[in-house]
Amino acid sequence: MTNKRAGITALGAYAPPGILSNQDLEKMMDTSDEWIVSRTGIRRRHVAAEDEYTSDLAIAAVDDLVRRHGPGALSGVDMVIVATNTPDAYFPSTAALVQHHFGLKAAAFDLLAACPGWIYGLSVASGLVESGRHRRVLVIGAESLTKIVDWNDRSTAVLFGDGAGAAIVELVDGRFGFRSIVTGADGGGAHQLHMRATGDTLPDGTKLAEKLYMNGREVFKFAVRVMNTSTVEAVEKAGMTPDDISLFVPHQANLRIIEAARERLKLPPERVVVTVDEFGNNSTASIPLALATALDDGRIDEGDNVLLVTFGAGLTWAASVLTWGGLK
Repeated sequence: MTNKRAGITALGAYAPPGILSNQDLEKMMDTSDEWIVSRTGIRRRHVAAEDEYTSDLAIAAVDDLVRRHGPGALSGVDMVIVATNTPDAYFPSTAALVQHHFGLKAAAFDLLAACPGWIYGLSVASGLVESGRHRRVLVIGAESLTKIVDWNDRSTAVLFGDGAGAAIVELVDGRFGFRSIVTGADGGGAHQLHMRATGDTLPDGTKLAEKLYMNGREVFKFAVRVMNTSTVEAVEKAGMTPDDISLFVPHQANLRIIEAARERLKLPPERVVVTVDEFGNNSTASIPLALATALDDGRIDEGDNVLLVTFGAGLTWAASVLTWGGLK
């Protein structure tokens, strides 16, 4: 009997139809299309409607998963994890709202780990199914970030968009699935990227921002460094080299960061997925949206080794290598 390991067997994604282009932003603040594109690679981002919230985006991504994989795609799901930084409410969890909407007999909880949250969720789901505690786990990354950005801060407001992605994690044929998952955090960088919830200050005395705050220069330096170290670690833990990687799917935060990571891995452009121009930074939804785009474009085949990497507030990071296959 072939050994089993955790893997992704279904995938879906959703970006709301509302579009905010760089030209639209030129009318709202002191910025320009040239300034945004040259520094980030972003040309437009999808924006949730005023009455459209993170649970709505998550549900739409799951609807897309069902559309792609058939009406039985959610059969047997016994855990729902929603990775998000923008939940509808502190409680109930957004995951519980999704669970109820689809009538699932499943446990449900939200996971907050900033942009790496979806890969953190995949890591948790992998442990749950490989231990036998759960059979099928629905892992969603969903964000309505445009509701929390400071539209007076042109350095951050131009970066973020809304969207969601969803995957089913369960045991697959051992030829496929997750070969490695790396997660990490450094709370010493907490003051570089934050937003207030119930506290007034961080333990170091930093006053928490009322809206999303980011020290772009320092986060950029952190991102370039950790995109390199975490990808190398994930590839090595998978027992591979960069030459074995068929497709690189990085966090879509900034084109310059993506290019720096690609060059360090010595990968040609055709082996890298770039969607930042269309979606901007969708935080936890960034990688599943990029994966779905690559699948739709015919860029992923069964047996391909796919490298995922992301970074975010915390400061946190995550990377994974999975061999694609076992989809239903």
